[in-house]
Amino acid sequence: MKRKYLLIILICIGSFWAYAENNPVAEEKINASDIELNEIVVQASRTSTKLKEMPASVTILSTASLEQNEINTLNNSTAYIPNFYMPDYGTKLTSPVYIRGIGSRINAPSVGMYVDNIPYFEKASFDFDFFDVQKIEVLRGPQGTLFGRNSMGGLINISTWSPLDYQGTHLRASAANYGQYKLNAGHYNKFSEQVAFSVALNYLHQDGFFMNTTLDEKAGKQDAYGLRLKGQYQIDDRWLLELVSNTDVSNQVGYPYALYNRDTQTTGEVNYNQRSGYDRMLMSNALKLAYVAPEWELSNTLSYQLLGDNQQIDQDFGPDSIHFAGQLQFQHNFANETIIRSNTNNRYNWLVGVFAFNQQAENTVDVNSYKTNTPSGLVHYIYQKQYEPVSSGLAAFHQSVLNITPQLTVTGGIRIDYEQSIMQYGYNGTMGETVQTPVDTLYPSLQDVVILPKLAIAYAPGDMINVYASYSTGYKPGGFNSTFEKPEHLMFKKEISHNYEAGAKATLFQYLYADFALFYTDLKNQQIYRTAPSGRGSYLDNSGLSRNKGVEFTLHNQLFYGFEGMVAYGYTHAKILKYEKDDAVNYNDKFTPYVPGHTLALQATQTVTFNHIKWMDKLRFNVLYSRTGSLYWNLSNTLKEASYGLLNGKISLISGKYQFDVWGKNLTNTRYHAFIFESGPMAYAQSGKPLEVGVNFSVKW
Repeated sequence: MKRKYLLIILICIGSFWAYAENNPVAEEKINASDIELNEIVVQASRTSTKLKEMPASVTILSTASLEQNEINTLNNSTAYIPNFYMPDYGTKLTSPVYIRGIGSRINAPSVGMYVDNIPYFEKASFDFDFFDVQKIEVLRGPQGTLFGRNSMGGLINISTWSPLDYQGTHLRASAANYGQYKLNAGHYNKFSEQVAFSVALNYLHQDGFFMNTTLDEKAGKQDAYGLRLKGQYQIDDRWLLELVSNTDVSNQVGYPYALYNRDTQTTGEVNYNQRSGYDRMLMSNALKLAYVAPEWELSNTLSYQLLGDNQQIDQDFGPDSIHFAGQLQFQHNFANETIIRSNTNNRYNWLVGVFAFNQQAENTVDVNSYKTNTPSGLVHYIYQKQYEPVSSGLAAFHQSVLNITPQLTVTGGIRIDYEQSIMQYGYNGTMGETVQTPVDTLYPSLQDVVILPKLAIAYAPGDMINVYASYSTGYKPGGFNSTFEKPEHLMFKKEISHNYEAGAKATLFQYLYADFALFYTDLKNQQIYRTAPSGRGSYLDNSGLSRNKGVEFTLHNQLFYGFEGMVAYGYTHAKILKYEKDDAVNYNDKFTPYVPGHTLALQATQTVTFNHIKWMDKLRFNVLYSRTGSLYWNLSNTLKEASYGLLNGKISLISGKYQFDVWGKNLTNTRYHAFIFESGPMAYAQSGKPLEVGVNFSVKW
């Protein structure tokens, strides 16, 4: 079957190529002046550092990369970015991101995210549909000095289009199998040289990929809506005022979880009997002010984010009414960041900043279940728990870049972070006719003060190569568990990482760009996801010592006779070295769960330009093969996912301002598991998405 699909792809590409060879084609040769790879600026560096000169491992996804590869959500980037993994499962509530083996399945993320300088505090907000996106920057390794908490694995920085820099209107409509429909629209306009605004809209519908045989309906049906507004006012040559507002609403019906057979390593039918779903509303607003002086710049970003979600889930995942739970959450996130930096581009450049935040949440969990391990047999029990965590913090940071010689650069930085957290917890429940003793607890206050240093040395022996070595630290604060069955499970400690990295970036043969990095990371008190002893619920615990090490490299070229190619590879060896508890739990020398050992992406794009066909200017072929290495789903390393590869393809016809695409994902219909998890003695799984085929139509003017 796989050979059949591959043969069809090759025949199609060969046929179009043969036709193009017999028609006049514009030659697209490359020369040294066309090389722009080394001029790409990394905005997440906060110092407008060129990609080639930045002493860190960075992947940048441009608008063209996103469109050509049909990367419309963050989890579509798995394997395309070296050592990046985001399982595509469940709901947008469950959106863990892992970089270099560092991530978090529950609670706060271990990878930071910013959208237009707005910090995203919760991983429940990470999964949204891309639209209006100019570029995505992914920085691998701890970014604690500049970004503080929850950036231990790295940082994702998403930038949208500025109406002061870009004007026009675009419309994009898509349709695919499994009842998938998507519409994007954006308008960018300048009222004058000083005032500009933009509005972008997004709508997505999909019927779901799997059938629930008990309810006789699709599991995972989804509708999503997005609205982004941006206004910019260039007050004068020095002052810029910007307002940003993002709204994302999604509604999902059902989850495609099914019973997993450990012996046969197969997944049964989706057959739960109680309707489940997930509704989420995310609203982010920011007021940004920038001032440019002759020798320095100032920027201030004041942001507010509201996250509201409601989850209803049949937690026995079967046709019987055994265990049903619901969770309602409202979270308010306030943040303000002020940065002053030099802009003279002399031998010494500097940056200082302060960051303050306040995070408040209200969570209510309702459980309706049956308990079987009682003397009287099956007993109905219900309970409700409410917890209200509040966190606030203040940080000051500095970074200096000293060009000792034209070839040698030293970067040093430090951040002092203070954070305080409290939580109010309440519990009420009944078992049968018995009212259980209510619990009302105010957790002890958690206070953390951490110092996060950074040091990097970069050496450029010539214009075409740059080598570097760095030491950086990361920090993830401690917190509270809402699920606890033992006193020692009430809280978990802060997590600290120390990262050592060496790498090189080079331009080869005038048209190839390559980067290479080696990393070694020690993690103390790594926050580990565990299932509660009863099998119901989960909590975070601390391991003693963990160690991640690996390698990653990318190789890609600038346009060469219409051809663009990319190779991205990552290897991560992530192990828990010390994790032994008094309750006979021993996970010493186990591989860290949810971490693929390898990631690989091979991408090729061929553009053929036609001069004498009125209805067709260009024909573009794009092929992307990504491979995710084997990984473990649990701490005991008894649930394992084998390595698997996915083949995507796209053919685009471009005529002036119009473009028509035919695309396919998982063209070989590879079967794999997007996720496997344990609940008590049972294991459940979600299968990966099957073959998808669709079409796009877009117009820009």
